[in-house]
Amino acid sequence: MGCPHVCSGATLQCSFGAAPTVLNVLPVNRTLTSSMPAANLLDHIPLVNIPTFGMCSSIANPMVAAATAAALGVLTPMPCIPATAAPWIPGGAPTVLLGPMPALDANGTLMCTWAGVIKVAMPGQVTELVP
Repeated sequence: MGCPHVCSGATLQCSFGAAPTVLNVLPVNRTLTSSMPAANLLDHIPLVNIPTFGMCSSIANPMVAAATAAALGVLTPMPCIPATAAPWIPGGAPTVLLGPMPALDANGTLMCTWAGVIKVAMPGQVTELVP
């Protein structure tokens, strides 16, 4: 068996986020893993699939840059609003298609426009059911 597939409820962590968050996968592809909707590479939509990571500390984020400048150069984290414009990057050779795209496995990464790297901390998969 390969790397576990990711499903709704998986735990994600951003390299510039203050707290982990939980992936939300809409059940549009009608495939379950661990009784939850399975994720594919297109499940990257900010605030739909990818909730906030609490506070952002990336100086590439304009809100953090402005707050840091106002604090005379002292890094000042600001609320995270994920900016994930591109799909997930597969962690290996895709083996399963969910709808039009490969399934997301636990080795996938997602890039935030503000230089953050989002990784899967816990995929959520225990068993897999395909209708």
